[in-house]
Amino acid sequence: MDLVVVGAGEMGRWFAQASGADTVAFADVDPGAARAAADAVEGARTTPLDGEESFDALCVAVPMPAVPEAVATHADRATDAVVDVSGEMRESVAALAEHATGRERASFHPLFAADNAPGNVPVVVDRDGPVVEGIRDSLSAAGNRVFETTPAEHDRAMETVQAKAHTAVLAYALAAEDVDPRFHTPLSAPLSELADQVTGNAPGVYADIQARFDGGDAVAVAARELAAADPETFRALYEDAAGPSTSERPEDADR
Repeated sequence: MDLVVVGAGEMGRWFAQASGADTVAFADVDPGAARAAADAVEGARTTPLDGEESFDALCVAVPMPAVPEAVATHADRATDAVVDVSGEMRESVAALAEHATGRERASFHPLFAADNAPGNVPVVVDRDGPVVEGIRDSLSAAGNRVFETTPAEHDRAMETVQAKAHTAVLAYALAAEDVDPRFHTPLSAPLSELADQVTGNAPGVYADIQARFDGGDAVAVAARELAAADPETFRALYEDAAGPSTSERPEDADR
C-alpha cells in the first residue's frame, strides 16, 4: 500500500508507522513539519499539499474542526481508500461518504497519545475492502484493540471519556492548591498525576474536544450539587455515584 498522510503531527506519524503501509508520504500546511515527519519515519518522504500525485490510500490526520474540508480537498488523491484519525466520527464519516465515493472509507480514533501506544482504537467502517481490512489487521498486529462502532455510539461515549473526564481533571487542577507531597492520599496523588499529564499536552486538542462534545456542563452541575449538599443530600449523591451494589448489578443476576 502506497499511503499519503495529510497532517504531519503526532497522530499522523503514528498511523504511518502502524498502518502497514509499504511506502509513506507526508503532506502538511507546514512543509517543515512534513519534512520532520518524513525524517522520523523510516523510508518516508514528503509530497506537496496541493500536489496531484495519486496514492493507494490517504489518511487525514488534522485537527478535528479541519477534517471535513481536508477530506473534501484531498480525497481525490486516493485511488482505493480514504481514512481519518481525527477523534470525531459523525462529521468525519459524513465527509468521507460525500467526497470519497466509490472508495473504501473508515474513521479510526486512537484513544491514546502516540507515546502511549498501543491501545484501544474504535473504527467506523463506512465502506470496507482489502485496504481498510489490511490497515485494521496491521493495527491489531501492533497490539492495538481495534473494534467497530457507529458514529452515534462513538460520539456519545466521547462525551463521558473525554469531555467529562477532561473537565473533571482540569477543574481539580484549577482548584487545587500546592501541598506538601507527604499529605497526599491514595486518591489525591494519582489525581494530581492525572492533572499533570493532561496539562502537559497541547491545549488546542482539548479545546477542540470540549467544543465538539457535550459533557462539561454536566460535570459542573454535579460539582455544584456536591459542594452545596447538606450531609443527607451528600450521602444520597454519593450513593448515586456509587451505582448499584455488586449484588444488584445485572451481570450478577445470571450467575
